Amino acid sequence: MRKADVVNTIAEKTGIPKVDILVSLETFFKEVKESLEKGEPVYVRGFGSFILKKRAAKVGRNIKKNVAVEIPEHFIPAFKPAKEFMQAVKDSKYDLKEHAGEDNNDSE
Repeated sequence: MRKADVVNTIAEKTGIPKVDILVSLETFFKEVKESLEKGEPVYVRGFGSFILKKRAAKVGRNIKKNVAVEIPEHFIPAFKPAKEFMQAVKDSKYDLKEHAGEDNNDSE
């Protein structure tokens, strides 16, 4: 499901104009990004948390030049689903075997 699909689904279920939903969605994404840039996690009760995870410094390798490269400690954004969310997915009737081998990146 893409962002446009989410907007369409919300518009159908609520009757709110698609433009208003898109603005709200984009504003939400912007606020999450800005909060994480400041180091502040975003908690959405019943859905999950947008958090920062710390990656330790390590030595990588540039395989083209065969040289060791120091990768400094850094943070990456992550999503931690709420227990209710996790349970709902576990209890879903989605059949993994039926959809095995399907590409998640629909290239329509």
